[in-house]
Amino acid sequence: MQKTSIEDLSKEELNNKIVLIRVDFNVPFENGIITDDSRIKAALPTLEYLLQQGSRCVIASHLGRPKGKKDPSLSLAPIASHLSTLIKQDVFMCNDSIGNQIKETIKKQNDTKLFLLENVRFYEEEENNNETFAKELASLADIFVQDAFGTAHRAHASTAGIANYLPAYAGLLVKKELTFLQGVFDQPEKPLLAIVGGAKVSTKIGVLNHLLDTVDYLVIGGGMAFTFLKAQGYAIGKSLCEDDKCDLALALLDKALTLNKSILLPLDLVVSTAIDDTDSSYIVDAQNIPENTMGLDVGPQTIEAIESLIKLSKTVLWNGPLGVFEVEAFSKGTCEVAKQLATSNAITIIGGGDSVAAVHKVNQAKFMSHISTGGGACLEYLEGKELPGIACLKEKETV
Repeated sequence: MQKTSIEDLSKEELNNKIVLIRVDFNVPFENGIITDDSRIKAALPTLEYLLQQGSRCVIASHLGRPKGKKDPSLSLAPIASHLSTLIKQDVFMCNDSIGNQIKETIKKQNDTKLFLLENVRFYEEEENNNETFAKELASLADIFVQDAFGTAHRAHASTAGIANYLPAYAGLLVKKELTFLQGVFDQPEKPLLAIVGGAKVSTKIGVLNHLLDTVDYLVIGGGMAFTFLKAQGYAIGKSLCEDDKCDLALALLDKALTLNKSILLPLDLVVSTAIDDTDSSYIVDAQNIPENTMGLDVGPQTIEAIESLIKLSKTVLWNGPLGVFEVEAFSKGTCEVAKQLATSNAITIIGGGDSVAAVHKVNQAKFMSHISTGGGACLEYLEGKELPGIACLKEKETV
């Protein structure tokens, strides 16, 4: 079922309304300076749209992990200043996130269109999804807009609880996330390829199972590929492996056979004796890794096979790196896939986390159809789980 977004509301429904928008401004800082403002920029379309409709915006976010205590080093004040510059409007920084003083400030400052509440995680009630705290937040506004996909998998007061007391709609960022991610399962352009990497089978088995029903081709890479290789009886040397997940790996391979789906595991690998031994790495057949080595990246044959599948596909979803891409010597597989996707004619969806970092590493982000802003949320969504911050939004009425 589709969720109602702010674009489905009339101007009359938004004009002169106070709208509380939950965003994800949990940005990295270094020496008091924001080092990556992409999350702030991602919220701009929603804020600008609401301002154009005549709304007054009260913005809520968290920053870091203050554990329910006020921590001046995690204040959102520097973000208010940066947001003012980006949106070219004054942003009033509130000294709290709830309370009568905040209500009065918003009410009296009628000419102010943008308010930023202080870090909601300064209250332990936020993460506990406390009813009273959610009500207090709701009392600040007429409408709630969810635009923090990155925290939508958390049942917190400002992401889900508040929707019990205000009409709740998707912002433009959340709408885009749902359109692309749900599009993988609802009539995607076929053939559909999913490339899933990462370290552990245990964190991705739900995603693999859910995707296998929909995809035409599935590529499994990264550290978790060795559990699949070992499950099939191949030597994996000192490679990362979850021995207790071998049965799950075999069950997935059997499911693929039953569904007549193609799974590509690494054909060749870059191995070395240790992650920090980059000088003595070499390429081996994936089915016979020497005893004293570990697989740390996919090899040229595997890269070529993935490239062939990308060329065949009309939709490609990528979640998780194919090697230890943080180390330059073992980043080629991941970086090559990013470059191949950038030149592909397919709809390309980058599913959060390290895949996003890889795409940015090779400066290919602008060529992707969609880059998810939520690592954990994206993973849970792809697993078919219901996200509390999405489930609470109003459903679109079908005509």
